[in-house]
Amino acid sequence: MDLFSKEPDLLSLTYEEVKAIADKCKKCPLSKGRNKVVFGNGPVPCDLMLIGEAPGAEEDLQGLPFVGRAGQLLTQILASVEIKRPDNIYIANTVNGRPPDNRAPLASEQEACAPYLEAQIKFVKPKIILLAGAPAVKAILKSDEPMTKLRGQWLKLPGTEISVMPLFHPAYLLRNPSKEKGKPKWLTWQDMQEVKNALNYYRQVAELSKESKD
Repeated sequence: MDLFSKEPDLLSLTYEEVKAIADKCKKCPLSKGRNKVVFGNGPVPCDLMLIGEAPGAEEDLQGLPFVGRAGQLLTQILASVEIKRPDNIYIANTVNGRPPDNRAPLASEQEACAPYLEAQIKFVKPKIILLAGAPAVKAILKSDEPMTKLRGQWLKLPGTEISVMPLFHPAYLLRNPSKEKGKPKWLTWQDMQEVKNALNYYRQVAELSKESKD
């Protein structure tokens, strides 16, 4: 995925115009099996953005990201650090259509959707992007490092100053439900405390900037 490749046909449009194009997209085979395009959901702009790998069955039916069991857990994780959906976070995926049998999206499918994701990032203008799961990390950061090594680290979105943190995917946490110290679920809760602190920092900076202008 070549983020910020300056595709003028999308980056020069409005958010709603890009969404309308994505809703009718047939650039990859995923368009043949989907029920609904799952473009993204949340406020635009927004300080916090999360990018997952692909829609699942419930997402495909509702046309909204992270609404199945993994999405319900994600909502709980976010709420634990006072991040409310959809008010405080914009959520998208590397692809807008559900892969067959919930397999991981192919690189070619992610490439087809990459311009839409680039446009979403442009419109959302996030201070922080969370990458949920290895497929999202590989697509965005071009990294094959294991999630056990990358999760919880602050990185940068290539070509930008946007802070990025990889997280275990909520579906992975459902398969590893232990809250014991050092386990994936416990580690994710620690990671989210870091995210909360970073968001508070950016908000304080914004408040100080506003006060200095008044």
